[in-house]
Amino acid sequence: MLQKIVTVGALFTALVVAPMSVHAQGKIGAIRTADIVLESPQFKAGAERMKSEFERRQNDLQANAKKFQEDVEKFQREADFMANDARAAREKDLNSRRIDLGLQQRQLQEDIQNRDRELTQQMRERINAVIVEVAKELKYDLVVQDPAFASDAMDITDEVLKRLKAKP
Repeated sequence: MLQKIVTVGALFTALVVAPMSVHAQGKIGAIRTADIVLESPQFKAGAERMKSEFERRQNDLQANAKKFQEDVEKFQREADFMANDARAAREKDLNSRRIDLGLQQRQLQEDIQNRDRELTQQMRERINAVIVEVAKELKYDLVVQDPAFASDAMDITDEVLKRLKAKP
């Protein structure tokens, strides 16, 4: 009976541990995502595009908000001296402008978020293609993103960045 248990145990060990040791010999690489984001020219160019696309709208919105605030303050100073009809019309106008300004702000934020997602997706695709290219060329079996620790021998971030800088 004891011999049967030992035989089953040995067979189990051979079936489970042997494949693990074969897989454990694969070459593993690692990348540091934050470094790629901060240093890649693609992300820098994307940030510049975002800034140029939305800077005018943001400036216009800020100017409108400032003008609205000035008009509110002026109304508050003059409200006691206005006729009831004029005061009610002015309040209605200011309320309508406040609602419009809020809608414009939300629309701008949505547009910025949508464009950011679009550009980020494009950048991810380009970066992933370079990571795959480097991994295949250097014969890595697996590339891990942002591990808690990776030795310099496993880290391919610098090679990925070098290639990203070479590709506009």
